[in-house]
Amino acid sequence: MKPASVSTKQERIAELARENPAMAFTSLNQYLDAEWLEYAFECTRKDGAVGVDGQTAESYAANLQRNLASLIERLKSGRYRAPPVRRHYIPKAGGGERGLGIPAFEDKVAQRAITMLLEPIYEQTFLDCSFGYRPARNAHQALQVLRTGIMRSEPNQPLTFQMWSLADPPMRLHK
Repeated sequence: MKPASVSTKQERIAELARENPAMAFTSLNQYLDAEWLEYAFECTRKDGAVGVDGQTAESYAANLQRNLASLIERLKSGRYRAPPVRRHYIPKAGGGERGLGIPAFEDKVAQRAITMLLEPIYEQTFLDCSFGYRPARNAHQALQVLRTGIMRSEPNQPLTFQMWSLADPPMRLHK
């Protein structure tokens, strides 16, 4: 469960972004604290493949408080540098290979913490019809919106829409 202090901070960030759309956020460091990073750790998948350092979630958790304190200090001071991403290739159904990038576990935690800082800012600018990479939104919901648009359209009236791959901007419905 998300700690109240994390929710409160995210609500404050969202409020600032909503009330001042042109505002540039120059620093969000004050929001990064032990509770924030602990929640980021909780939200990070623990069963994923290990990165170049070979560290598992279990071994990171063995010294969790010390590891998170070190990560906070490095993030706030600007000394944090993500380790190289481990490359792994898996075969594609039609032949060829697809490359995967597997970050180190601590980098996954850092990425989650930063995502938690930035989501409240960028959520304010998304349109309701945008689904890609948004919390509590998925491809099934996008298809349902598309279906509803098609069913509500006049017969013989063209309905255009754009759909991209997961690596591209979110889908938008146009009438």
